Amino acid sequence: MSTTPSSEVVRPAFLDTLAVYLKRRVLVVALLGFSGGLPFSLTGMALQAWMTESGVDIRTIGLFAAIGIPYLIKFLWAPLTDALDVPILSARLGRRRGWLMLTQLWLMAAIALLAFGNPALSPLLVALAALMVATASATQDIIIDAFRVESLPEDEQAAGMASYVAAYRVGALISGAGTLFLVSGFEGLGLGQPTAWTAGFVVMAVLVLVGMGATLLAVEPAQSAAAAAEHATHARENVVTRVGKAAVSAFLDFFARDMALTVLAFVALFKLADALALSLTTPFVLDLGFSRNELAGIVKGIGFIATLTGGFAGGYVARALPLAQSLWLGGILQTVTILAFAWQAVVGMDVVTLTFTITVQYFTDAIGTVIFVAYLSALCGNPLHTATQYALLTALTAAGRTVFSLGTGYLVHATGWVWYFVICAAAATPSFILLAYLQRRGHFVTLGEKRAA
Repeated sequence: MSTTPSSEVVRPAFLDTLAVYLKRRVLVVALLGFSGGLPFSLTGMALQAWMTESGVDIRTIGLFAAIGIPYLIKFLWAPLTDALDVPILSARLGRRRGWLMLTQLWLMAAIALLAFGNPALSPLLVALAALMVATASATQDIIIDAFRVESLPEDEQAAGMASYVAAYRVGALISGAGTLFLVSGFEGLGLGQPTAWTAGFVVMAVLVLVGMGATLLAVEPAQSAAAAAEHATHARENVVTRVGKAAVSAFLDFFARDMALTVLAFVALFKLADALALSLTTPFVLDLGFSRNELAGIVKGIGFIATLTGGFAGGYVARALPLAQSLWLGGILQTVTILAFAWQAVVGMDVVTLTFTITVQYFTDAIGTVIFVAYLSALCGNPLHTATQYALLTALTAAGRTVFSLGTGYLVHATGWVWYFVICAAAATPSFILLAYLQRRGHFVTLGEKRAA
């Protein structure tokens, strides 16, 4: 009896699974993940701390949340990266690597510009510099995602994503908590507070060199040759026409597939339940009576380790099981463990219980994330539209979390913490229904056949 590509699964040995993380392509993706995570906390945690110490009004600090908008709308300019080549850089490095180097140079310059700002004297200029950092960061994410999908073969996608997630978290940790430690260290050396903050941000700008080094070590994806041939046929068209055609073509290509709207709904809902649960972790822990140090040590410290471990576990699962089975396993795990938060609300202030709750939830959330991103990668198989389609999918995921999270505070106020987390777990039901429907309609078989081809 013949088998389909989705059902014929080679389960790798444990040592083979470990070995894949040492391959050059996967290591390059990990280094790019560090570069991707570096600016994330820089314009969040670190910038908020700098503004607070500079005496900026809390209302102004709150408005700086708008800096994150580029991450939500990045799909609007993603077609630029699919349709156009970067002068000089693309000729020397290749299509994707040229864009990577451009965004990393832009990111380094933007962080340096932010470093020499003064939140107390010119908050508007600081906001503009931070917005430039976020825009460069979002653009770098577009290119890294496209590069990863196009450069890694299917059996390395899960490992690449696990490495990327782990390195991304490390980069975010260094730019967040690491910047604060650096500033304290510079003050200990005798620098004044404004100069210490500038020095701390300058160090973060220098660390972008890690990503630039990865770009130079990387090999241009083989699929770029097909894109280069396509670009050559439109060389005489003006830029606006080329980008417009690329955008329209990318969306038409995606919506031409069977059950496209169902796929988009599933993408928006798969991570919704655990995203709602984790969105109020900080106020939940503090409301139970835990101190800020306990919050930092357990949630940020142990949670960080659990996330890294879960990411690599998710990579193993995604590589060992068919995609549909992986999604079922990841979805069930990340949903059931939400109930640990409900149990924590019943137990109250107990350090051992909180440690267990944070460990299992962050661990399973990371498993689900890596498996889910492996699915998103499988959806983006056309090298002419990888950046645009992947940016659309990730933006849709982020937008769904943002919209549905708006009323979480009101829901907690009305129901209390126990029932809130029960409701969060129940919010996963629509995604399971859609997953069953997609599986029944042969969505994953078709996806496997396209990937095999």
